[in-house]
Amino acid sequence: MANKIKSYTEAELYEMFGLTRLLGNTAHSIMQTWTGTTTTLTSAEQELFDEIHTDAVQHIMGWQEEDLKMLFIAFVLKLGYLRNTKKYNNFFEKTIDATVDGYYLKTKTDYMIARGVLDTPKHPYFHFQEWKPSKRPTGDSMAQLLEAFLIAQQKNNNGKPIYGCEVTGRYWNFVILKDRTYCVSDAYDCTKKADLMQIIAILRKFKYILDTELIDK
Repeated sequence: MANKIKSYTEAELYEMFGLTRLLGNTAHSIMQTWTGTTTTLTSAEQELFDEIHTDAVQHIMGWQEEDLKMLFIAFVLKLGYLRNTKKYNNFFEKTIDATVDGYYLKTKTDYMIARGVLDTPKHPYFHFQEWKPSKRPTGDSMAQLLEAFLIAQQKNNNGKPIYGCEVTGRYWNFVILKDRTYCVSDAYDCTKKADLMQIIAILRKFKYILDTELIDK
């Protein structure tokens, strides 16, 4: 019988689903391929990059959650080329659920890329979870991300990896789930230009992976 809806911790999910955790960019071949990439910016993109980087350096420690989303994350996603296409859409603040191994999981993702119908995501590919620890958040963001991953894995039912990102203040960690193994990348500090550039490169690489490997032809 499925459990009642509850909020789980990362440790609880780890034990409930027999997960294996790996850490670092080279700990899993999929993570190594995803993060081992570079990119360049056009002159217009460079102007936007410089503007949001300056904003982050000067203000990120004082931003509330909505400030972080509207003044920074939205522009990083734009520079990462994550936009709607005929095959998938961007969804914000969507709740998804599924029963996995007898446990009923339900969580809200701050941002998701998925194939869907109108405003309803059907096949999720990428999840983004963020919170601001310096402003006393509630909840376990990695647990929320893992719940979204497990739900997506159940819904997609195709054996392909699930991709995502966790943001805690200035730090970005990219995460993949393949089977019951999840890997967390090295942390990228978005107030450092080189790290912010790599964040954008990794998002663009995901766009390529999505178009060439994850979407059913």
